[in-house]
Amino acid sequence: MEIRLPSQRRALILACPYLLYRLDEAHRDFPMNTFRNDRKECLMISFLIRRMAILIPLLFAAAAQSAEWSIPVGGNAFRTAPEPGGNAMTRDGGLTWRDADEVFSVYFHVDRPANLKLALRAETSPEGSTLIIRVAGQEFATTLLGGESTTHPVGRIDVSEPGYVQVEIQGRKRTGRVFAEIRDLLVTTETADLKLDFVKSNEGNMFYWGRRGPSVHLTYVVPEDRKLQYAYSEITVPEGEDTIGSYFMANGFGEGYFGIQVNNSRERRVLFSVWSPFQTDNPRDIPEDQRVVRLASGPDVRVGEFGNEGSGGQSFLVYPWKAGVTYRFLTEVKPDGPESTRYTAWFGDKSAGEWRLIASFRRPQTSTHLRRFHSFLENFNPAYGHISRRALHGNVWVNDIEGQWHECTQARFSVDATGRGGHRLDFTGGADGEYFFMQNCGFFSETGRPGAVFTRDATPEQKPEIDFDALPQG
Repeated sequence: MEIRLPSQRRALILACPYLLYRLDEAHRDFPMNTFRNDRKECLMISFLIRRMAILIPLLFAAAAQSAEWSIPVGGNAFRTAPEPGGNAMTRDGGLTWRDADEVFSVYFHVDRPANLKLALRAETSPEGSTLIIRVAGQEFATTLLGGESTTHPVGRIDVSEPGYVQVEIQGRKRTGRVFAEIRDLLVTTETADLKLDFVKSNEGNMFYWGRRGPSVHLTYVVPEDRKLQYAYSEITVPEGEDTIGSYFMANGFGEGYFGIQVNNSRERRVLFSVWSPFQTDNPRDIPEDQRVVRLASGPDVRVGEFGNEGSGGQSFLVYPWKAGVTYRFLTEVKPDGPESTRYTAWFGDKSAGEWRLIASFRRPQTSTHLRRFHSFLENFNPAYGHISRRALHGNVWVNDIEGQWHECTQARFSVDATGRGGHRLDFTGGADGEYFFMQNCGFFSETGRPGAVFTRDATPEQKPEIDFDALPQG
């Protein structure tokens, strides 16, 4: 929630120069001769006019310097120590905990340097609790008293530059079962025209989507006058950017996607999925004649169905891919009869020269070649939405039905509703030498420009050399 000056007060402030002008005119034109018999009265009126000219701007200036935001912790807080996760977030968006080693961070974005006054809206035991608040290089010991939910002052800080502000909260002393149940971080400022960005409410389940963070996409520019059959690309995830919850999607197409994931600290996957033409989030609702059918799969690949974001056929290989290593992806899309299309995906370590079959699916009620070739980067674990992830996409090509390769050196950047709506601004993308790149989450202060078109350096010497007939078919 954001509190701003009422429009009537702003109008009076804007009118202040005019009022001063009229007072000055009144003073200059005051008919001193009107009160020849009472000069004291005349001087008193003149004195009052002068004082009003001084007081009016002071009063309006003081009123103008008031703006307050209420930042709900439900969509803007994360456990940042000792590690992400935990169960401190309540279902209705509160933050409650009992371990003094846990640290939680609330994030919000400011568009300019500012002086801020911070407070917490929280409930605690009648005997109270003491919290440690760290922000902008300062530390505050904040005592919470009163039992019922109320406002507890924290202190004032100076933010020296635009970008994200991190407010750390840690418990020091408690008398009740938990340190507190915090609902909101309150931010008040006297900085003129300051703008704050954060997840403002849970409308549309935005606490969940906001904590996941913005998803970013690159849509590749391909020949429009050719029927395309294969998509080829390579991904390198820099060391330290392989954060849990990341999906580095390499080869996306109109009906599905193909890439690599970090599922947890022990497991990583290669994932290939194709949507059913039947629109539902529950795969059990798909009619038999609209189900995606498995045609083949590689060794150790698990094949099933997926839901929640559309439904269809899914395959994945548990595979210990590594940051700093370049992997290659090949996807074939071709009509398979008059009313269906076959989708096949291969994956491998580029330096090893390997190709592994992931799976081949048939999608009914569809007859198409490759279309909407794209990549994306997303976080699917809300507990890790405060940690950055980044990928390099290089050597991107398509192959047409006549066997000709075409290099993709341009891509258009976009972001999902979380970024477009200003709920999160920590997303970017671009081109760096021979690579495209995308980055999201982590509350870094750079924000990409949706709609921008990036151009990477061409790499004709790296054109794929693939014997399609020799690829494993399952």
